[in-house]
Amino acid sequence: MGGSSTCNVPLEENLVYDVELLPHDPGKRINIMDYPANERNAVRRGYILKKPCQPKTHDFPQRQVSGLRRFSVHWFKKWDWLEYSIEKDAAFCFVCYLFKNEVDSYSGGDAFVDGGLGHGINRKDLRSMLVELTVLIILLMRNMFLLGQGLAFRGHDESGESYNRGNFLELLKWLGEKVEEVRQHTLEKAPKNCQMISPSIQKDIINCCAKETTRCIIEEVGDDYFAILADESSDVSQKEQLALVLRFVNRDSGKVMERFLGIVHVGNTTALTLKDAIMSLLVEHSLSPSMIRGQGYDGASNMKGEINGLKTLIMNDTPSAYYVHCFAHQLQLTLVAVAKKNDSCGWLFEILANLLNVVGVSCKRREMIRQDQAEEVARALDVGDIVSGSGLNQELGLKRPGDTRWSSYYKSISNIILLFPTIVKVLVHIGKHGVSEDKFKAQIVLGQLESFDFVFIAHLMLTIFGYTNDLCVALQRKEQDIVNAMELVTYTKLVLQKMREQGWDSLLNKITKITSRRFVEEATNEHHFRVGIFVRVIDLHLQELDDRFNERNMEILICMACLSPKDNFSSFDKDKVLKLASFYPEEFSSFDLMALECQLDIFMENMLNDDRFQGLNDLNSLSMMLVKTNKHKTFPLIHLLIKLMLILPVATTSVERVFSAMTCVKNKLRNSMGDQLMNDCLVTFIEKDVFLRVSDEKIVDRFQNMKTRRMKV
Repeated sequence: MGGSSTCNVPLEENLVYDVELLPHDPGKRINIMDYPANERNAVRRGYILKKPCQPKTHDFPQRQVSGLRRFSVHWFKKWDWLEYSIEKDAAFCFVCYLFKNEVDSYSGGDAFVDGGLGHGINRKDLRSMLVELTVLIILLMRNMFLLGQGLAFRGHDESGESYNRGNFLELLKWLGEKVEEVRQHTLEKAPKNCQMISPSIQKDIINCCAKETTRCIIEEVGDDYFAILADESSDVSQKEQLALVLRFVNRDSGKVMERFLGIVHVGNTTALTLKDAIMSLLVEHSLSPSMIRGQGYDGASNMKGEINGLKTLIMNDTPSAYYVHCFAHQLQLTLVAVAKKNDSCGWLFEILANLLNVVGVSCKRREMIRQDQAEEVARALDVGDIVSGSGLNQELGLKRPGDTRWSSYYKSISNIILLFPTIVKVLVHIGKHGVSEDKFKAQIVLGQLESFDFVFIAHLMLTIFGYTNDLCVALQRKEQDIVNAMELVTYTKLVLQKMREQGWDSLLNKITKITSRRFVEEATNEHHFRVGIFVRVIDLHLQELDDRFNERNMEILICMACLSPKDNFSSFDKDKVLKLASFYPEEFSSFDLMALECQLDIFMENMLNDDRFQGLNDLNSLSMMLVKTNKHKTFPLIHLLIKLMLILPVATTSVERVFSAMTCVKNKLRNSMGDQLMNDCLVTFIEKDVFLRVSDEKIVDRFQNMKTRRMKV
């Protein structure tokens, strides 16, 4: 079910900065933190490729400071992190330049980063720097390297001469080679069983990290209300795993948050089994199921069943835990339904399937597409049709769309249109030089691709999927609230309706610019027929959107819009807000409703006359501003109502991202990982920002208190 709908969410940026743009001399560099935040990792990769600045043939000048001294070239061999600036005649630390500012708890000096050490640098200065560098490397090991692979401590061969010993042992060995104090007390030099490198010890360390991270998340939730987002999927070893994410409003900022709580192995996917797994996970972390005020799942029968579904079982215990069918899944179901119900759309995707079978089935044919694409990009760069730059002119490929993959149809169609000339060349080549069976298939597909029907319907569906893709991306934002999501759906339908009524001419003009004169005449002759296809596809699409989303247009969602701050609270309706509060009898008693009625009048007067609340567009920004101005204490009942609205989930994309991360942590090379270890790795891997706030002292204290450990000396 939901596991097959895992979205492909990139976990980190993979760009490499152009090394030619980076000054090699450390005295000429700008601070790493002065680069834009989304470029810093690329800059670091660029400098790592460039390697430290070590001008070994330079004639280092002597300085008259406590005797004649000069920089020694032999220090480069002893300390490979050391750099020298000819510009400033000073020594710098390569590691400190790249990573020092990322570690908040590092309190070393800035000499090796900003001005460098000069005017009498000596071995004592370098040794003192080693102490600071040791602390830095240990912190980096926790904050950068281990997090990059989900705390992948161990490798596949832990022997002494192995090249795949795992990050923990490799970094410990590297640090021991550089620092005498570390070498004397680690690995083989450690006192007998105090080496701290056994699998059980490493698992205990990871567990401590995960427990402290989860503790911080539970403290964020506190004793407040929350919603649960759940889905299940099989891991690489074919074990069914249930992931649970909490959605709540942060007390300190008023911002809606979605935090990963944990993952549990389940024997089957029945509603009762899933409920027991969720409840046991909540109780394990001292969270009361009675505080659940929202549920978010996909549309599988075991999840949303009215009689024995998971949402029904939970609502039997907590009636205010309202269920919301994941909006992203609803949208995807709409797109698939449109594609399958309309004959022209079905014909289009059948051609795409045949194209992928002919071109994409062979690595040689895929390579032909890559080579032709690269030649075309090079030619366009030479004539100035396109420009080069970071992230531009990425290689495109042909990927088979999936019914449960968000926006996969949009990406497939757009890539085929962009690669159309290249695909035609490859099909022509196969039609001439391929084996007999492939020849005929390639010729048939080529004829279909060059027809007006294909060009027209492909551009039509690209436009439709383009509009809905923007909606899909917006729904995947963690801070999205359900009121704003409903408005986005409405706006998308309005744009599609406008396209239906006024879009023929613009679409036809676009097609005629890229097709031959014969196609233009054919389009003119069949104008009315093509308009019929156009109207039918759009009409089906709009109808499917109405059918899908109106299921969730229950009265509570309609009343929610009355609290929206958009357009200076123009939609505010006091009666509907009071009716909205009545949906939560446990939170709003009869006395509270009377107090809320009076509080609403004062609240609206305050909002309309306070400039700080002008220009807000959604409930999330309103909640954050109430906390920022401390008015959430002045209007506690209204803030509670806004909080309950924000808790209602919009999409289960956070859970889908858990499954994407699961494929990185538990992969084919680590397929025997236990459930507890995988859960601990996922917690620290997904909630990096929380993990980095955990102090080393708390992790060490928890590790020491886990069990009594016998030490041999």
